[in-house]
Amino acid sequence: MKVEGHPNLIRDENSNAIVNTDSSEYTNYLSLRARKKHGGDRIDNMENDLKSLKDDINEIKSLLRALSNG
Repeated sequence: MKVEGHPNLIRDENSNAIVNTDSSEYTNYLSLRARKKHGGDRIDNMENDLKSLKDDINEIKSLLRALSNG
């Protein structure tokens, strides 16, 4: 059953869901979703790297303090 005013949309009669029949739009959606996920993964990696660098700097500070006191 077609959705009025939207040539690429149909309503599934069993579930009453609206379905997009334009495969290029679906492909674009999947591509965009993958890029967003990849971007989120990059941010997570950068946050982990930054935490590791902070930990290393704190360890170096501790070692320098120990050397200067000993």
